[in-house]
Amino acid sequence: MAFFPFLCRRSSDVREPDRRNSNTWRVFSLKELHSATNRFNYDNKLGEGGFGSVYWGQLWDGSQIAVKRLKVWSNKAEMEFASEVEILGRVRHKNLLCLRGYCAEGQERLIVYDYMPNLSLMSHLYGEHSAENLLDWSKRMNIAIGSAEGIAYLHHHATPHIIHRDIKASNFLLDSGFQVRVADFGFAKLIPEGATHVTTRVKGTLGYLAPEYAMFGKASESCDVYSFGILLLELASGKKPLEKLSSTWKRSISEWALPLARERRFQEMADPKLKGDYVEAEFKRMVLVALVCARGTPEKRPTMLEVVSLLKGEANEKLAILENDDIFRPDRIGTSSRFVVAGNDSNCIIEEKEGMGK
Repeated sequence: MAFFPFLCRRSSDVREPDRRNSNTWRVFSLKELHSATNRFNYDNKLGEGGFGSVYWGQLWDGSQIAVKRLKVWSNKAEMEFASEVEILGRVRHKNLLCLRGYCAEGQERLIVYDYMPNLSLMSHLYGEHSAENLLDWSKRMNIAIGSAEGIAYLHHHATPHIIHRDIKASNFLLDSGFQVRVADFGFAKLIPEGATHVTTRVKGTLGYLAPEYAMFGKASESCDVYSFGILLLELASGKKPLEKLSSTWKRSISEWALPLARERRFQEMADPKLKGDYVEAEFKRMVLVALVCARGTPEKRPTMLEVVSLLKGEANEKLAILENDDIFRPDRIGTSSRFVVAGNDSNCIIEEKEGMGK
């Protein structure tokens, strides 16, 4: 399913995002972004991925921005650019990254966002800022709840509903007060009313992909829920989504965590950087919710609205039921979502027929 009825090739061809939710975005000139980023100077680079690079910049009024610059022009890159601009123009939520504008001149495709001084969640869990140990338990709980609220908005309140398809720690950005913003909507899909899923190309990062999506390309809100469960386990444990067991095999974080949860050994899951300083009831709640989100059966996963309620501690009865779920029985054999994969850490991209299911 394409978000645009055509591929944009000139600045005048780019369909403008929906202004109904906000009038703060605008079209930037390439000259203006060259000036803001010192001509995309290497010293201004914040990060790099398969899509291209992100640069820090400062506008003439002193405001700081982040500029995503697509690496090379291609039809695929053009579609991802168009998708992200349109979706960001549709939505407005305190836990979604704000669109400042875009630039499409010649073969340059650039998206401008608010700058997030504390960079990504990944950088604090096990990246360049992990040694600074800035994520105490209070911040982690706020990040869990805020990110859940942002995704719940996409699934339940945006019209049409939106699935993100690339939920991972590097796509959750942190502002100066460590408030979380869900970012990177290049892989996102709109779900038409009445459709239960979209069958599409599989795009995402190994370790976060729901089994039904990785195998059959069936993308739905439930796939985002699965990925969010993996993210919650990262937030609690500080571990990466995949653990290397040998030169060719890796184990998912949920397969590591589930046996410990069944034996109620929650303290052994806590990120050592917390040094034991966390609220035990909240930690247990986060882990239980995470593992139910990461179940192998899509129908048994909660919705993101339910996840928000559980994380906030508003659904104590449901939490008690959750704790007594079959997957947490100590005598249960196997795991709810055995997902051991071979390969490297690169993005998984599989071509599939596109369509919609009901």
